[in-house]
Amino acid sequence: MNANEQRSRAGASRLASQTEGLGTVTHDVISRRFEVRAGNHPLAFLSYSFDGDRVIFEHTFVPTALRGKGIAANLVRAALEEARQRRWKIVPRCSYVAGFINRNLQFADLVAQEART
Repeated sequence: MNANEQRSRAGASRLASQTEGLGTVTHDVISRRFEVRAGNHPLAFLSYSFDGDRVIFEHTFVPTALRGKGIAANLVRAALEEARQRRWKIVPRCSYVAGFINRNLQFADLVAQEART
């Protein structure tokens, strides 16, 4: 287990990001994903994995009925804020995450150097 995984295993955390009545973003460190539960809808999530000292943001999923309500943006923002706090260098393999970073350049410094090319 590398240092990033050890820091991540500290336990699930509840993050402040919230989408008007659509749930709070939580970080499930065991499942390696950021999640939002909104009512009776399936779980919305952003999944990640570790690759050495980098964290790969792999996939963002929001149920069809909840799309267009800002949930994906909240998931990504919460994940990037936690990445900054944990000093993670990320690889935005998910196209939504990559696009979010391109629109919110305050997170560009989190992208691992080799992922910027």
